Amino acid sequence: MPLRVFQPLAGFLGLALLLFCLSPASAQLFETKATQAFMIDADTGTVLFAKDADKPIPPASMAKLMTMEVVFNAIKQKRITLDDTFVVSENAWRTGGAPSGTSTMFAKLKSAVRVEDLIQGVTVQAANDGCIVLAEGMAGSEANFAAQMTDRAHELGLAKSKFVNSTGLPADGQQTTVRELTQLALHIWRDYPEFFHYYAQPDFTWNKIAQRNRNPLLAMGIDADGFVAGASEQGGFGIVGTASHNGIRVIAALSGLANDKERSEEARKLLDWGSRSFQKTEIFAKDEVVGEAQVFGGTKSGVTLKAKGPINIFLPIANRDRLTARIVYTGPVAAPVEEGQPVGELRVWIGDTLSQQTPLFAAESVKVGTLPQRALDAAKELAVGWLRQKHL
Repeated sequence: MPLRVFQPLAGFLGLALLLFCLSPASAQLFETKATQAFMIDADTGTVLFAKDADKPIPPASMAKLMTMEVVFNAIKQKRITLDDTFVVSENAWRTGGAPSGTSTMFAKLKSAVRVEDLIQGVTVQAANDGCIVLAEGMAGSEANFAAQMTDRAHELGLAKSKFVNSTGLPADGQQTTVRELTQLALHIWRDYPEFFHYYAQPDFTWNKIAQRNRNPLLAMGIDADGFVAGASEQGGFGIVGTASHNGIRVIAALSGLANDKERSEEARKLLDWGSRSFQKTEIFAKDEVVGEAQVFGGTKSGVTLKAKGPINIFLPIANRDRLTARIVYTGPVAAPVEEGQPVGELRVWIGDTLSQQTPLFAAESVKVGTLPQRALDAAKELAVGWLRQKHL
């Protein structure tokens, strides 16, 4: 059966004609120099901005988000504790420590370091030695740990992400996307509140060396409190950041920027715009009818639809005319239809970004119609079905 697009009958706040138009979605509300970018509202997961969000990119130090997720999960599962210690191997010291010339917490060769200190080294200083010490201590080798990172990413639904090491240092085959980095950051914020605060720690002293947090967003006055910046020759400068303003928390990832200054400025502008430019609005209350789907061969020609609960969307404060919504379903829906049966979804666009998808269910039951009713529906479908397939 063909895909149907339905114009809902219900309106709200005087915006019915504005919101539920069937005209093509318009251009982006925000422009960025990043070649890839993705931003969501943390509370609902609503997509507020997307630009080439599914293109594979080298993660650079942003891979450390996945390193920390594996560590946080191990602590939560009681496989390790914050007070456990791991030894700094020569590999960790040379590859990520003082001799490496990369970001480091300057852990001493063959010293034993507490897990909590290693976490702070990674989250605050993006310490490569901290990552490798954790990887070797937890999995025996960095390669084994990287395999765990990839497996765990796929468990979380990050299908395009693959990790070859724990640091994000250049390696063939290592990749992710800005969409998946954002989803990973959201997962860390939601599932590990007891560890999230490390990302906002302004500085960390280890081995008698004090270092400030490498996240440039923390000092920009936009209420940012995470996560991590990275850079690679192939992928340019990137960052995963989050900020909260007036009860709205946004999380974003950007990649492909020219330098650290451009990265900081573009991330600041996107997060600031996202946390200040949208208003959360309930458009349908719980059990309120959202629209109707056509029924084939039933006692009624249509079935009313509703969501499982209220439907909230994020309205652009200054550009409400750039928001569109449509009911989409495969139909006509064959009778019988049972109340509560999944039928379709409400799709909401902000500009040309698909922002939200809410499943819709039958609000009533529709029984199989009489033979004459079914025959009439069959004749109608034969007459107009080819038109629907051509134009929708």
